[in-house]
Amino acid sequence: MDAAGSSPPLRIVIVPWLAFGHMLPYLELAERLAARGHRVSYVSTPRNLARLPPLRPAAAPRVDLVALPLPRVEGLPDGAESTNDVPDDEREPLWKAFDGLAAPFAAFLANACARDDTRPHWILADCFHHWAVDAALDHKVPCAMFLPTAAVIATMPQRQPDHAASAPAEHAVPRHEIEATAPLLSDQGVSGMSIVQRYLLTKERCTVGAIRSCVEWEPDSYPLAATILGMPVVPLGLLPPSPDGGRRAPDGSEHATVRWLDAQPPSSVVYVALGSEVPLPVDHVHELALGLELAGTRFLWALRKPNGVPDADMLPAGFQDRTRGHGLVTTGWVPQMSILAHGAVGAFLTHCGRNSLIEGLLLGHPLVMLPIFGDQGPNARAMERKKVGLQVKRDDNDGSFNREGVADAVRGVMVDGEARRGFVANARKMQNVVADEELQERYVDGFVQELRSYTTAASE
Repeated sequence: MDAAGSSPPLRIVIVPWLAFGHMLPYLELAERLAARGHRVSYVSTPRNLARLPPLRPAAAPRVDLVALPLPRVEGLPDGAESTNDVPDDEREPLWKAFDGLAAPFAAFLANACARDDTRPHWILADCFHHWAVDAALDHKVPCAMFLPTAAVIATMPQRQPDHAASAPAEHAVPRHEIEATAPLLSDQGVSGMSIVQRYLLTKERCTVGAIRSCVEWEPDSYPLAATILGMPVVPLGLLPPSPDGGRRAPDGSEHATVRWLDAQPPSSVVYVALGSEVPLPVDHVHELALGLELAGTRFLWALRKPNGVPDADMLPAGFQDRTRGHGLVTTGWVPQMSILAHGAVGAFLTHCGRNSLIEGLLLGHPLVMLPIFGDQGPNARAMERKKVGLQVKRDDNDGSFNREGVADAVRGVMVDGEARRGFVANARKMQNVVADEELQERYVDGFVQELRSYTTAASE
């Protein structure tokens, strides 16, 4: 550990994007840095900070939660401060409000830089925060850019879109993904700036990239990241949730889903959770439901309700009666880490968001993969190459899937003896990486050493 007793502690500002898939792992990083004696200012909006899990006692004295008011803009629902609060096709007002954080962040940083004992040594900004990097440059504070996995970086333009090179052949993406991400390259309505433009502006002005990955996770892709990006890259490791990840439970009681799992045979249940960011259209929900029924395996499904669909129409008629006894559907909050750690769970049907992948493989579960949006497709293809599970077959043009494709993938991972043994073995190889606490802590230590080396060089 990089104890503050051996070197002066660093003062670090962390500014994550307004999505819990970003805020939670970078809160984990903040706590790990604070546990090493460093002082961290973790910046977000008031409601987002209020919804984070409590800081662990060992870190709390050295983590300051800095609330910046999110400007109100036309079209943004009252109280909406994260992507979880806004449907994915109505997020343009959130981007405009996000840009309005530039002024309060600049004021916060100017105040912090006014005194030597509060001046930050580093700002760690998410990859859309071009205004945070501008403020850092104004005050001559070095800035590191948070980056996704190398497999995702390889699919992103590294120059302005009209000059962008094509992704390497091994990272070729299906047509429906290309069409879904095309809007990222165009101006985003009232905000006037595309996501890719934000990314490129941030990258051009940062000193170093901090990637939530490591060579053990991506042995083929990770060594290429610095070359693709054209900037130094430092691994953070995977930032897996700490063993007390269950601290996010609303109260101390055992959840009903865990009690249901207690009555199921070992390794018999496929846990189904496709994240909280982008709910499936109702026709896709129905095909997934009928695929689970057709597969015939036990399942526990944490379902995000489709937008604008009455509860009575959310699932196929008679589905819950027909699957009663071996299937459970819940639409409320669930303790995902407790579920994944339960002995009754034998596989994880996931959208392949980074957090969910890391959590599933932390517990050694083979995967049934159904990516929906953003980085999930590249993540799923990377996991498929590692042979830790199967993707549900999709139509290459429109991304649709059917019940037979769902059933085939679930059976292949849960029922087919020889195939399942291979997937389980490979998932446990990945578990050896994710669950290696010493390895993950060494990456955080190495990251701190890199920050120190840049800080020392700048002061000489």
